[in-house]
Amino acid sequence: MRFHDLSNKELIDLSTGTRLGVLGQTDLEIDEKTGQILSFTVPQYRMFGFKKSEVYSRINWKQIKKIGDDMIIVETD
Repeated sequence: MRFHDLSNKELIDLSTGTRLGVLGQTDLEIDEKTGQILSFTVPQYRMFGFKKSEVYSRINWKQIKKIGDDMIIVETD
């Protein structure tokens, strides 16, 4: 799967059902030696899409439970 295929998928928390963001709006942490994705850094937003100041959530690759056609289901702590 290419990053382009993942880029517009919504991140949904399995425990709460809340929308965490869109993968295209995130930063990736990649292992330089292996090229594997380690985590996503998702910015937190307020109402109307305005970004909160420097508040981010980190989602480890191991927290991803399912990648579907429109969304990615993650299990947060």
